[in-house]
Amino acid sequence: MKKGLAIIVVVLVAVAVVIVAIGCKQKQSSKYKYRIAVIPKGTTHIFWKSIHAGAVKGEQEFQALGVDAIWKGPLKEDDRESQIRVVEDFITRGVAGIVLAPLDDVALRGPVREAVNRGIPVVIIDSGLKSKDYVSFVATDNYVGGRKGGRRLAEILGGKGRVILLRYQEGSASTMNREQGFLDVLKEEYPQIEVVRSNQYGGATTESAYEASEGLLMPLRTPDGGLTIDGIFCPNESTTFGMLRALQDGGLAGKVKFVGFDSSERLVAGLKKGEIHGLVLQDPINMGYLGVKTMIRHLEGEQVEKRIDTGSEVATPENMNEPKIKNLLEPDFKKWLNE
Repeated sequence: MKKGLAIIVVVLVAVAVVIVAIGCKQKQSSKYKYRIAVIPKGTTHIFWKSIHAGAVKGEQEFQALGVDAIWKGPLKEDDRESQIRVVEDFITRGVAGIVLAPLDDVALRGPVREAVNRGIPVVIIDSGLKSKDYVSFVATDNYVGGRKGGRRLAEILGGKGRVILLRYQEGSASTMNREQGFLDVLKEEYPQIEVVRSNQYGGATTESAYEASEGLLMPLRTPDGGLTIDGIFCPNESTTFGMLRALQDGGLAGKVKFVGFDSSERLVAGLKKGEIHGLVLQDPINMGYLGVKTMIRHLEGEQVEKRIDTGSEVATPENMNEPKIKNLLEPDFKKWLNE
């Protein structure tokens, strides 16, 4: 009899522990009113660390509303399947909203549609999506940014010469728009500039971009070690750095006019040395911040703009120490990420 009572007591205690644990878990989860997933294209480049910093800034600003910005994305910027899985996982978890930088403007349409059908709104940042299933698109006007890059290269070439374009990768709407803007402004405004090569892709990593750059430059070398071209344009951080390395290793850095896109410590060093002659800069911290802020405004029932342009500037060796440009060249992402 005593043994039976002891078993009952043990069972009741166990049930009580489970009930308390569930209650604690529910209390803990109710701490957040809005869990917002922030999903980048990749997580290694300085650009994405800056986007992350902006998302943290937004989270902290709206802490009183119970906002939790969850950062998760693929490691590499060519892993479409991984990004799709991340989106699907957050849909299953039932987050309040998703802030997404689509790695592919077509491949991510299905997952975004699924999120919206499940009642989860989506804000698109950085790169476009061939869909209307989103609340707002927060990004640089990449076409305009590409035109700025083309104009900068044309100006330092004196409006004439032979140039090449190293593209990023197919399916990336942001960089495709930059590339098109670059080509269009040269065609429209600088008829004496010839685009010699424009069909080579650097790929998602600095290593693949370096290899592509070497392959692109090799047939353009002259017998005396120079180049048969006058200028180069690259549309993002990895292609710009891959090309910079190839020029440095080939003894060509500074001998050809070179304009890139985005910033990193190594690209800033190249700008200082005169190995890079212009960098088109975005404001990734502001982009991440506005992505989260726009989602919160929507969730709070406010009307938000369908398109929010976060702007762009061109850094040159001459203006790189001006406060506005310096802040974009060297964004203080470590402040927000505690690095």
